[in-house]
Amino acid sequence: MMEQTQIICMAKEIIALDIKRDELLERFMQAAGQNAHALLRAVQNDLYKRSS
Repeated sequence: MMEQTQIICMAKEIIALDIKRDELLERFMQAAGQNAHALLRAVQNDLYKRSS
């Protein structure tokens, strides 16, 4: 099993990533406007594949 300090470090990293995600999502929502949720889902479902 991992040391307690490693586990706490991982927990702190998860929290930091969660905060960053929330901030990025807020900026995205403001930039994308009303269709932000639909656009996010479309990208998540790979509907915006690059054709290269």
